[in-house]
Amino acid sequence: MGRMAGRRALFAVPVLAAVTFGVFAVAAASPFDPVKAYAGTAGLTASQENLDQLRANLGVDQPLVTRWWNWLSAALGGDLGDSAVMRQPVADVIGERLGWSVLLAATAFAVAVVLGTGLGVLAARRPGRLLDRCVGSAAYTLEAAPAFWLGLLAIWLFALELGVLPAGGLTDAASDTVTPGQVATHLVLPAAVLGISQLPWFFLYVRQGVADALDEDPVRGARARGLRERTVLLGHALRSGMLPVLTLIGSRVPELITGALLVETVFSWPGIAAATVQAATSVDFPLLAALTVLATAAVVLGNLLSDLLYAIADPRVGFDG
Repeated sequence: MGRMAGRRALFAVPVLAAVTFGVFAVAAASPFDPVKAYAGTAGLTASQENLDQLRANLGVDQPLVTRWWNWLSAALGGDLGDSAVMRQPVADVIGERLGWSVLLAATAFAVAVVLGTGLGVLAARRPGRLLDRCVGSAAYTLEAAPAFWLGLLAIWLFALELGVLPAGGLTDAASDTVTPGQVATHLVLPAAVLGISQLPWFFLYVRQGVADALDEDPVRGARARGLRERTVLLGHALRSGMLPVLTLIGSRVPELITGALLVETVFSWPGIAAATVQAATSVDFPLLAALTVLATAAVVLGNLLSDLLYAIADPRVGFDG
């Protein structure tokens, strides 16, 4: 396990370096001017001399490679720089928002895994029956539905028409404090929408894996020995059928991050989505690079986690395989 994690960590170093350089390169080619974005309306009347001085203060007058290397050197020392658009250190911007994004993504991921696994097992137990056809059709439909469209639909139905859940935000409009009860209530819709957007893949993988496992000789042998159907299904077929799902975990991390950004925007959830949008439109180099590194690291860790879980579940694979 340690050897596999070490290899992945070494592989991640050049990947992260290349990704951050790509961010600076794309930002440098962008038509947006970070100086004008930083100055705002004051930049409309400012003299060219003042704009040039501001450009020098922000460091955007330097060559691309110089800007990237200065940021990377400082980041390795623990200094992520200051966000021009947020007017505060990048570490503080991420620290204030990351926890809420993690809460949303983790809750949605749990919803997708639990519901997808449960429905997949039930559908595989009786293939071709009503439940299998209905849930399968819904899964294929949800695969093509964008997360933001599901979010808007949920707001219309549950917040506007039925009035049973809040439309967005973290707390009630009249509240000055953040309480666990209000957070839980406001978390229901965005977490459900994000989880449902990820559910089809887990359902389809579990359904196919368990259905294939039910036709294998070990499961038939367990049935021939007189074991209860529940024991055969959960103790034998599900364990074998869950192996492909473990590899799915890592591949769904990028989609989970993208979906979380869209859902946070729709529901005004105070995560990193707003910071990402503002950093992109304002060409905020330090914040863009830090957020990209964060997303890339999450993808690398997701792939490592799926490999480790697969090796633990199936000892034949091994950690050095």
